[in-house]
Amino acid sequence: MEYLDRGVVASPAAPGKVFVSWRLLVTDDDKIGFNVYRFVAGGKAKKLNAKPITDVTSWVDNKVDSNETYHYTVTPVAKGKEGLQSNAFELKAHAKAYLSIALKTPAGYAPNDASVADLDGDGEYEIILHQTGRGKDNSQAGFTDPPIIQAYKLDGTFLWQINLGINIREGAHYTQMMVYDLDGDGKAEIALKTADGSMDAKGNIIGDSSKDWRNERGYILSGPEYLTVFNGLTGEALNTTDYTPPRHAKLNPTTEELKAAWGDGYGNRMDRFLACVAYLDGVHPSLIMCRGYYTRTILAAWDFKNNKLVKRWVFDTNDKGNEKFAGQGNHNLTVADVDGDGRDEIVYGQMTIDDNGKGMYSTGIGHADALHVSDLDPSRPGLEVFSIQERFDDAGANFRDAKTGEVIWKKASVKAGGDGEGPGRALALDVDPRYPGFECWVAGAGITGMFDNKGNKIAEKTPACNMGIFWDGDVLSEILNGTNISKWDYTNSSTIKLLDAKDYDCVSNNGTKANPVLSADIFGDWREELICRTKDNQELRIFSTTIPTDKKFYTLMQDPQYRLSIVWQNVAYNQPPHTSFFIGEGMKQPPKPAIVVHKEFKIKN
Repeated sequence: MEYLDRGVVASPAAPGKVFVSWRLLVTDDDKIGFNVYRFVAGGKAKKLNAKPITDVTSWVDNKVDSNETYHYTVTPVAKGKEGLQSNAFELKAHAKAYLSIALKTPAGYAPNDASVADLDGDGEYEIILHQTGRGKDNSQAGFTDPPIIQAYKLDGTFLWQINLGINIREGAHYTQMMVYDLDGDGKAEIALKTADGSMDAKGNIIGDSSKDWRNERGYILSGPEYLTVFNGLTGEALNTTDYTPPRHAKLNPTTEELKAAWGDGYGNRMDRFLACVAYLDGVHPSLIMCRGYYTRTILAAWDFKNNKLVKRWVFDTNDKGNEKFAGQGNHNLTVADVDGDGRDEIVYGQMTIDDNGKGMYSTGIGHADALHVSDLDPSRPGLEVFSIQERFDDAGANFRDAKTGEVIWKKASVKAGGDGEGPGRALALDVDPRYPGFECWVAGAGITGMFDNKGNKIAEKTPACNMGIFWDGDVLSEILNGTNISKWDYTNSSTIKLLDAKDYDCVSNNGTKANPVLSADIFGDWREELICRTKDNQELRIFSTTIPTDKKFYTLMQDPQYRLSIVWQNVAYNQPPHTSFFIGEGMKQPPKPAIVVHKEFKIKN
């Protein structure tokens, strides 16, 4: 996995106080301690703690002057000796409650989904941002603006811009950004579906820029399709190949031919794309590009070696023996080692594909809009899956064994939605310490209340059914809905506001889906950050908790399942990330994964 630095962050916590936190790494000794230093420009560093901090990875500096600009560093201590000092974090005088990144947003565009990865190999994440103009759902005719991808450093430095061009339609289901170190050189690449006229950050054109494959209704149903890997540092195209899975064997199929292949002839089912990165061999990351889930489904796995994309396997529900896997995909997917063999599987809605590209199982429950995979029930071995069922039927909410597909419990839809459908949302988090493991709830289809992981109703009321975030100091999840972070008050069945980025001129993305730009453990201790856009679309604001904690966990980004969750969080209908182990009331200390860090780089200062 990628090399990470200490990720030191300092935020104003209260008048005269600053909250400083940093990463614990998987490679750290269990008994490691830390010293925290503060200095002003040109001044001598002052150690703030009397003895090494061993129980947490945070510190409250109680004696600060808000008129002063401070720099904070952290130094690990092992066996009484200090190690390598971290990079310094600069906290400017009169600092705000967030970090700000000024954007170069094109006219008529707005910041949408983002991912983070280390593009330059210095151990600090960069932000890769999808800027969206006019967009359309697959079911909607009309012309769109070209999708634009930009990269920024955390200090606000603009790195590059990729324009995917008029032959890539804008919309939640079309462009799925895969940002990860695919070749193990310590620097992340970006993989994107491209087409004639796509332009990399150096101005190089992919395919034929003179071609316009849009039909009179704005759909793109013919012409070549490509898959391109871009250099993460420069945005330059490294390798382009024909996109697999293709829409059709023919370059220009007829409406009837498309309908025969996908179930409709205008691209609604055909152009539903998903993507992820998975460790299919347990060691090296592979890129998985996916197409379709309502009917036919195709997944293609690629390895990126020596700057070339090499096809690993293709799974197609049209192939003999795979028929039962058709129509089981969601508007999202996840990656997890569900069978414990050290190699990742792709949990594709109600079916799972093994690391070798073979179908593992299909529940037959069908398409849905939400998906959660983790150790939801610590009393059972392995991982579990909580999902829903869009078809109005007996599995509106369903909970299954992630390895076998056995449905452990389910709740029938009671009242159909406006289009005759089942529930549209689901969430699984540990929010109530009175019940072991995760709690589960859904929104829609008349399925009411909160359930424990055995399927027992434990409350009539529920919090918002959107996303979760680790924010305060305990191990229970908080609720993230739009720009709002709240705590579930399980005794009174109500929520307590902890932060609302709306108070800082921020807004959420994707309409009623109300997603942030990103939520992830980007820096600091194990808690998660929230990235939102400002309502004028000219800035990203990153919020990090200032609530002390007595928990000491390694950064969630070094749990492989969680790290790969951040890769796919931008895909279609965004879902919150989950770890491979249980975080919640009564948890054990997280197990250390057997990861190898690619490279360690010299500290800048």
